[in-house]
Amino acid sequence: MSFLTFRFSLLSSSVLACLAASAPALAGDGADPALLDVITVTGQRTSSPALDTVAPEFAPPAGADAAGLVARLPGAALIDNGSLSGQVQYRGLFGPRVAVRVDGQSFSSGGPNLMDPPLHYAPMPLISRIEVDRGVSPVRSGPGLAGGVNAVFKRIDFSDDQKLEPHYDVTAIGRSVDDSYSVGGVAGVSNDTFRFNALASYEKGESIEYPDGEIADTSHERLVYGGSLGFRQGAHEFGFDLRRQETDPTGNPPFAMDIRYFDTNFMRATYAADLGSVRFDAAFGYADVSHAMNNFDLRPAPADMTRYRETFAKAETFTGEAGLSFNFGDGVLRIGGDYEDANKNVRITNPNNANFFIESLPDVDMRRYGLFGEWNGQALGWNAELGVRADWHEAEAGAATLGSALPMGPQMLAMTFNAADRRWDATTVDAVVRLWRETEGPLTWRVTLARKTRAPGYVERFSWLPTEASAGLADGNTYVGDLNLKPEVAWIAEAGVDWWTDNFYARPTVFYRRIDDYIQGVPYDATPDVVDSMVEMVSSMNGDASPLRFANVDARLYGVDVDFGARLVGPLRADGVISYVRGERRDIDDNLYRIAPPRMNIGLTWEGDAWSATFESVLAAKQDKVSATNSEAVTDGFAVFNLFGDLTIADGVALSAGVENLFDERYEEHLAGYNRVMGSDVALGARLPGSGRGAFVRIRLSR
Repeated sequence: MSFLTFRFSLLSSSVLACLAASAPALAGDGADPALLDVITVTGQRTSSPALDTVAPEFAPPAGADAAGLVARLPGAALIDNGSLSGQVQYRGLFGPRVAVRVDGQSFSSGGPNLMDPPLHYAPMPLISRIEVDRGVSPVRSGPGLAGGVNAVFKRIDFSDDQKLEPHYDVTAIGRSVDDSYSVGGVAGVSNDTFRFNALASYEKGESIEYPDGEIADTSHERLVYGGSLGFRQGAHEFGFDLRRQETDPTGNPPFAMDIRYFDTNFMRATYAADLGSVRFDAAFGYADVSHAMNNFDLRPAPADMTRYRETFAKAETFTGEAGLSFNFGDGVLRIGGDYEDANKNVRITNPNNANFFIESLPDVDMRRYGLFGEWNGQALGWNAELGVRADWHEAEAGAATLGSALPMGPQMLAMTFNAADRRWDATTVDAVVRLWRETEGPLTWRVTLARKTRAPGYVERFSWLPTEASAGLADGNTYVGDLNLKPEVAWIAEAGVDWWTDNFYARPTVFYRRIDDYIQGVPYDATPDVVDSMVEMVSSMNGDASPLRFANVDARLYGVDVDFGARLVGPLRADGVISYVRGERRDIDDNLYRIAPPRMNIGLTWEGDAWSATFESVLAAKQDKVSATNSEAVTDGFAVFNLFGDLTIADGVALSAGVENLFDERYEEHLAGYNRVMGSDVALGARLPGSGRGAFVRIRLSR
């Protein structure tokens, strides 16, 4: 197999893509590097069935949130809901529509407002790399409308020697803009049959500064610890990972509440065997999330004691997957199955009144069972990935209960919900056809056609009480669910070309997604702003007389993105990323909510033998294609400049430092939320600004 590795700038995209040109070898994951984008964070070289050798790269630590790294990819963006609550947007899709895994494990977030999206559980000092499926995720990764994301943790891998040898990989980071620091990594021993490492990470930061003052309620604190071990003998390999995360009080100014805690446990066991011409893989996972959030610890408490709120949530997820891979025709066929069982519960309380409690999402159980088949090989001179999967979904909710302090309105809504049929089931079918072919030039042509699906989430289906829980939309509206929601179905087409020479590369892609039964908030009834239903009466009591209802609508997303670069003179090179996406409703004349504006990053890098320096511009256009349904505000364009560099001090010792927002520009990211915190230097209800000028330094020690 022959590969070509692209090297992009450290800051402008930190992307490394490997392009395959021949038939795939038998591999457990079955993914071709031409279908992956890889952000290399630690500089550790990767070894994966899907990748060739990846050159080390560093990116500046733009906050503690790993979702900000993914945002540097073509087509990607950051939904900023707090220092540790960022969501990945990919070609206009975000939240549960993007299948995100952490170290290969999928699980359900604990917060009904997605204060803990999956990358909440991927601290920067522990990440080896982040992998992103280009365009759409393969069927083996499960359902989901957008490309998949996997944050791969550092790990002490097997060696080629029988002698046990010690290893470590530790990173420390400091940032001035929020007086934050983080330190963490792995340390352990390994030989050719055994590996073990402990892992730990601790981070703490204060409120973020911006040119006009301080963004109140943006502090954070997070602790992670655990271990990973593996054993291999002959054709068999076993692995086991155990991890504990404790997120302490952390601000979320776009929401009505802040994180008080997330206490989360992860467990994952894996097994793989090469049985002659057949490879068998299996994995089993467990995640247990306990969560509390309130509106009085970090932000100014309500003056009225009856307005105090503290919400407790739990989520428990069991997952399993198994597959067989074997040669078939001119390629490799993988067949397998997976399942996911998620149990959730949300309880709203007032700590000043023991009789005020509401089971707003009571004992929800959501199950999925899937079967898939995927072939990777050569057909008619093209490299191909052909896959199909079917999933059987089941969901049900328990009975809502309320305390005696609740008024008649919520009591009546609970009675209506409890009398309804709260069970649901459906079958979904996904299919993916991806083709790519190298021609002289050299060029690699890419074409993807897909049908992808997503089942409604528990908030969208089972929210009987109008609250601001919306899986992280953070638009200030109150929402109720719909027991009769249908699954989303996306029809996807995209085409692109990878073009490279010794001194130039470019990877443009155009895409189109037609989504039937897209789940979107719509006015609760035909007379918005007229309080003539019990839902609207209860919502009005909570400050919103025009609540939204999750409903199936029709939508489309289309656009183009490209990453490119050129070697200019001697050690000077330029690298860049351009992303454009347009999101529209097809059933009415409106735009989809929270779509990233057109954006361009361009970096100039001077590269020495053991050091480099980069000057980068980050340019965003005005976004006036906003959602009237969600009362979305327009944002202006901006230009921000960064300067940074890195230095290899000695073998295993690397230093990087720089300044972000070099000219202390005041700007607003369109995907940032609106301020909900009184007493901040940011006006109540205003779009949250970007960080001001700040320096950072990072050191990494590895062996």
